[in-house]
Formats: sequence, structure tokens, C-alpha cells
Amino acid sequence: MAKTKVQPIGGPPSDVEHLKLESNYLRGSLTDSLANRVTGGLPELDNRLLKFHGSYMQDDRDYRNEREKQKLEPYYQFMLRVVTPGGVSTPAQWLVMDKLADKYGTGSIRFTTRQAFQLHGVLKWNLKKTIQEINDALLTTLAACGDVSRNVMCNPNPYQSDIHSEVYYWSQQLTTHLAPKTPAYHEIWLDGEKVVDSAEEQGEVEPIYGRVYLPRKFKIGIAVPPSNDVDVYSQDLGLIAIVENDKLIGFNVSVGGGMGMTHGDTATYPQLAKVIGFVTPDRILDLAEKIVTIQRDYGNRSVRKNARFKYTIDRHGLEWFVDELHDRLGWELAPAREFKFDSTGDRYGWIKGKDGKWNLTLYVQSGRIVDSEGYKLRTALREIAKIHTGDFRLTANQNLVIANATAQKKTKIVALLKQYGIAESASALRRSALSCVALPTCGLAMAEAERYLPTLLDKLEPIMEQAGLRDEEINIRMTGCPNGCARPALGEIAFIGKSPGKYNMYMGAGFSGDRLSKLFRENIGEEEIIDTLTPIINRYSAERNQGEHFGDFVIRAGYVKAVTDGTNFHD
Repeated sequence: MAKTKVQPIGGPPSDVEHLKLESNYLRGSLTDSLANRVTGGLPELDNRLLKFHGSYMQDDRDYRNEREKQKLEPYYQFMLRVVTPGGVSTPAQWLVMDKLADKYGTGSIRFTTRQAFQLHGVLKWNLKKTIQEINDALLTTLAACGDVSRNVMCNPNPYQSDIHSEVYYWSQQLTTHLAPKTPAYHEIWLDGEKVVDSAEEQGEVEPIYGRVYLPRKFKIGIAVPPSNDVDVYSQDLGLIAIVENDKLIGFNVSVGGGMGMTHGDTATYPQLAKVIGFVTPDRILDLAEKIVTIQRDYGNRSVRKNARFKYTIDRHGLEWFVDELHDRLGWELAPAREFKFDSTGDRYGWIKGKDGKWNLTLYVQSGRIVDSEGYKLRTALREIAKIHTGDFRLTANQNLVIANATAQKKTKIVALLKQYGIAESASALRRSALSCVALPTCGLAMAEAERYLPTLLDKLEPIMEQAGLRDEEINIRMTGCPNGCARPALGEIAFIGKSPGKYNMYMGAGFSGDRLSKLFRENIGEEEIIDTLTPIINRYSAERNQGEHFGDFVIRAGYVKAVTDGTNFHD
């Protein structure tokens, strides 16, 4: 079959493309801007470059009006995201992050939905010191954000230690292989010497990305069936582990997922990745690199909101993409193997692994590690880190696995959790909920998410209880904007912020992450949310089939139509 000829999309490059090109491999004027003590912020161009170094400039919107009245600049502060492939950190690294949260941050640690640490409230003059201390702990913020491959996710798998060890290894290898190679990070943050060599002069510093990197961010996740906790179909590149006789034999490959969209713009939409074949582990670095280069060469560099990999594939077609990929690889993917997902959630409580070690999956509300009255979570985890000889694993659902504990350490960990009031008592509904940070610090947020979702759950839990559904898992996702950080299009019930206190409500996603949700009510507040959901929950309790999940029921009952592809998400 003759290969379809496809040209990169036309149109003038966006201002961000010019910025990347002129930045001299992500340097820009960051060094001078960071040294400027007149302002706590950065110029917009340097702020955009800063994302590649793992940070976003934000301002606390709770203080905006008051500071305007006082004729002060916004309360600028910086979010720092730390790359932790597969969400794994050592107890020593945990203690460093805990210390930095007090020393330079707001006194709390946050887990992202991509299994990374996040610190908030870092002031500009403390950015360099914070990054240096993170680096001293053998961690990095490089490529935690920006138009590059982000933190590579993988299933934390607390019960199959050998399989987790392998998928974690590949998440590390992929993160390292696809990391930017520019020396700018070391020059700016770690006092590395500025070196201009022949490779830089010839434009060969970034052999994968080139001078302008990718058109947009690129996300990779590794799932281990039957758990789809990483929402593998939401990833630009998904790897689905195929295990036979307790051995990892390779991965099914899925491409073209992504959650972000723009309110009111039907040319933007969430999309699910499609499975295109099977690959053995020894070939996944080559595979990932070639896929990234296709997006580098054919992604939309003119309109950023249409620049994600999902649009590249939808625009040119999956058949074209597979042909292009095989051409670049010089070998072809094998046919996909059989697999089955049954959930996207975590397995809570203590689980004994095949190696005899113990693993505790602990619920963390909205991924926020903080002390509250009678529930000293941050203190408990600090004390556990001091005696723990295993590792910590951040899950894709913003929870925490205290992993690889010996029987002796398990006893001590149980005692510490009890001492600080940490008990696993959350409802199934609460344990299945995800939210993004949103207000007050995210500049994109239109409504609350992390701060409001617990309140909404307080109202929904009695309804679930009265309907006899306290132990029924329903995936609920809430975001403050449509960018999709908490993967709302994969929530059986989802809320996407429109304005303060108002949300678009979606329903009908697949419980195992294999179907998108559909818009059901637009621009509604708490009272209408409760009034809308109460009869649906009651009807679900009375009329559901055995084993039928909520997302499947609302489609069967006619509340929403099933979304078969992201391209008909808005139909």
C-alpha cells in the first residue's frame, strides 16, 4: 500500500514557538530575571520558559483585591513540580520534600495526578535554593512541565513486586531517555559553568526535540491490567503491560489520548488513545522516541489549543500514523495481545506482596499532605519516613503506598498511624474522587476544585447512604477549568468549572477508563447538582443490573448517550 503523503500543518508559528526558538535552549533571560529584586514576579516570556524547568508563576487570588487596593503587585509565588518516575521516592527523599514544604513552601505537600510531588508558595528568591536542595536529594524539576515528555507514570502494583520493579524500571528509562538535554537547567539553577560546544553551535543539543521542542506537552503512562489506575487511554502514549505466567513479556501500545479542551470550542475535545499493536520491552525506548519525533514534526505549531498529539492523529488518521511510525522504526509492531481492565481505582489497606513484604495504600484527600485537628497526616508520614526501610509510591489517584515494609516495620507503622489519628474510614465515593488544585493559585481556574470537592462529597455521601450505596465506587472528578488535570472526561460523574461556584456536569464515563463522559447539565451550582443527582442515584440503586457501574447505567437509562470517540464528544 502506498504511503499517504502528509505535510506538517501550515499557518504562522505561535508566539510560544518563537520564544522557544529564541530562548537558546531554554535559557532566555531567566538568570537576569531571577536576580531582579524589584519584583517578586517574572516577565511573561521568562515565565513561559520557566515551565520547562518545572515551575509555574502564580499569584494567590485570595489576596488580589486587597493588594490592588494597596497598589501592590500581585502576591507572586511559584509552584514547583518534582519529577518522580512511577511516583517512587525513598524515605530520605520524602524527608527532604517535607523539610522544603516548611522551609520555602506553604507547609504542605501535594501529589499530582501524574504521581509527582508539588510544592506551592515558593517565593522567587527561594526558587534556586529550593531546586538545589531537590537536586541534592537526587531528584529534579527539569521537564516536570513544558512542551516535552512529562513524568512517566506507572502502576504502583503493591502485590506483584517483580512486575512493579520492571514497569518502574521502564518508567525511569523513558523519563531519562526523553528528558531535555540542554545544559540550561544546570547553568541557571545548579551553578553549572556555561559551556558552548560544537554541538550547541550546530543545533545538536536536543537530538530528539530540536531547537523548538514539541508543540505541546507529551504524556506517557504504563498500566498493568487488570488495574487501569494510570488512565492509560488518557495518555499521548500508553503502554499496557502484558503478563504471562507472572512474567512481563511486553506491552500493548496505545496512542493519541488527552483530556484538555476549551469551553465553547468544539474543535477541542478530550480523546481516548487507540491500541495499535504490541512491542517487547527492549524496543520501547526506540518506539517512544520515534513517536515523539512524529509529533515534533507534524504537531500544530500555529494554534496551541490544537497542538496536542491527539489532534495530530485525528487530523491525519491512525493508518497514516502507523505507517509513518513503522517507516521511522524500520520494524513493525506485532498484533496487540489480549488484556482486560476492571477498575481505575487503588486497592486500599494492607496487602502482602509475593516477596513477603507489606504494602499499605493510604487514602489522601485531594492528594494534600497536611496536618489537621485530630488527623496529623503529615507528621505521621514524617515519622514513618524516619524508620521506613522500603519506599513511598505516589499513585495516579493522588494516594500513597507505603511500600516494601518488613513485618517488624509494619507493626511500627501501624502504631504511628494510630498515634496520629490516621484511620482508613473514608467512604467509597470519597476514595474514588479526584480534583485539581484550582483556586486560589492556579491561573487557569474558573472555579474551586480541591477546596470545594470535599464539601460537595459531604452532601452526596448521605444520599448514597440512604440509597444503600455507601460501599459503591463511583468515579467522581472535579476540575476548576477544562484543561483536564484530574482527567474529568473519565469520571462517571464529572464537574468542570465554568465560573465561581458553577460547573458543567458530565456523566457516563466507563468505570475502567475506556469511555468518555458526556455533558448532562451546564453551568449549575451546588443546589442544582444535588437536586439533579439525587433521583439519578436513587434510580441507580433501584434499577441497576447486577455488577452494573454508574457510568453504564446512566447510558442504559437514557440520561446521556455513549461517547464512542472524542470527535463526537460535543455532539
